Amino acid sequence: MSDNLQQILDSTNPVDLLRNSQIGSYIYPVVPADFTNWIKEQKAWRDTAVLYDQSHHMDNVFLKGSDAIKLISDTAINSVANFAVNKAKQYVPTTASGHVIGDGILFREADEEYVYVGRAPASNWLLFHAETGDYPNLDIEVDRRSPSRPYGHAVSRQYYRFQIQGPNAWSVIEKLNGGPLEKLGFFNMSTMTIAGKEVRTLRHGMAGAPGLEIWGPYEDHDVIRDAIVEAGAEFGLLPVGSRAYPSNTLESGWIPSPLPAIYTGEAERPFREWLGADSYEATGTLAGSFVSDNIKDYYLTPWELGYGSFVKFDHDFIGRDALEKMDPAAQRRKVTLAWDAEDLGKVWTSLLDVDGPNYKFFDLPLANYGSANYDSVVDADGNVVGFSMFTGYSANERRGLSLATVNPDVPEGAELSVVWGEPDGGTNKASVEPHEQTQVKAVVSPVPYSTVARQTYRGGWRTGQNS
Repeated sequence: MSDNLQQILDSTNPVDLLRNSQIGSYIYPVVPADFTNWIKEQKAWRDTAVLYDQSHHMDNVFLKGSDAIKLISDTAINSVANFAVNKAKQYVPTTASGHVIGDGILFREADEEYVYVGRAPASNWLLFHAETGDYPNLDIEVDRRSPSRPYGHAVSRQYYRFQIQGPNAWSVIEKLNGGPLEKLGFFNMSTMTIAGKEVRTLRHGMAGAPGLEIWGPYEDHDVIRDAIVEAGAEFGLLPVGSRAYPSNTLESGWIPSPLPAIYTGEAERPFREWLGADSYEATGTLAGSFVSDNIKDYYLTPWELGYGSFVKFDHDFIGRDALEKMDPAAQRRKVTLAWDAEDLGKVWTSLLDVDGPNYKFFDLPLANYGSANYDSVVDADGNVVGFSMFTGYSANERRGLSLATVNPDVPEGAELSVVWGEPDGGTNKASVEPHEQTQVKAVVSPVPYSTVARQTYRGGWRTGQNS
């Protein structure tokens, strides 16, 4: 019986391990699937206002002490030279080879107190280096994401976490505040009072208009949520369920789940030995039409995910030497692919074709069927020119969309094809039914795809500009 990831890999190709995982689909837990329906909820973040409940699907890692900033600096491609209290930053760690492990948001809540919020790979990387590195003045603890299938058992977190977003969001926020509230700069933090309780705030803009992320003790979850829903009613605010929620990134342009690049490399061996056999990295699902026996072919650099502007060589960090040797202009770049309506329609209507073929089910509004999704993007000659990595449907754009990374010489407006479905009838992973592959034409389009988001977002990971 294997105790850790390295022991599993000693007898298994990591590609086979992850492509045939039996863990099932990636779940956004606890929050109900919908409150109205997913189309209304998608439209509300564009037209009125929404309440996102982010309390359950991300890890929280709490870092305290004078060495916290040293750990962050040692593991992040980002500079921490300007990281004041009440500021937030995206946190992007890489391996020694310069490939991305994951990402999330770091909040500096006090002089020596930070909170990382995001998926498990970057959480685990922080925890491992805190435990094994030279950080004597550091206390670190993790509050793991809620269980995917709690089966009625009580679920609790340390924080609730909400976002109020959309064009009417600020009207809702000022009503809750009882008057005007200063619109701080993007990713700046403050406090406000809701229902008699002080809440922490982060100025955000996830849906292309000024909004806030707010958080506080989990025991206040219900009273804060009820107050927001009540105040938002006159402005058309809708709570967004877990079905529609993750599809917002199709419009805003963030690729949430690259494969963590930790399955090879001697420098990462101690980390693999530290990771349990039940860890995200050991049990996650690798899905899609791109198949290689070499797990390194799934690794991505910061530039390929739109994080190139974050790479700063003003500090020593894991992966710096490798990144300094890379040519940014030679890296793939992040784009949106707008799927051809007729081709996508054939995928959907194959459900009704009793004589076949059966194409891989394209779920709505999010069609991903793995923790990390890699569909081959091919040119007219069948050459793989990129990966389609996050796929679904936007009722606001009335299109199938996917977020992708493509070769640098592929121009905007080019017509490519996404290979949809897995080869040979599909893997035996739990989230895959027997099916046939097909190709769907797609046009290379900007990131963010949403004109609203593209014109109103500040620079940063969505646009590839410095923030």
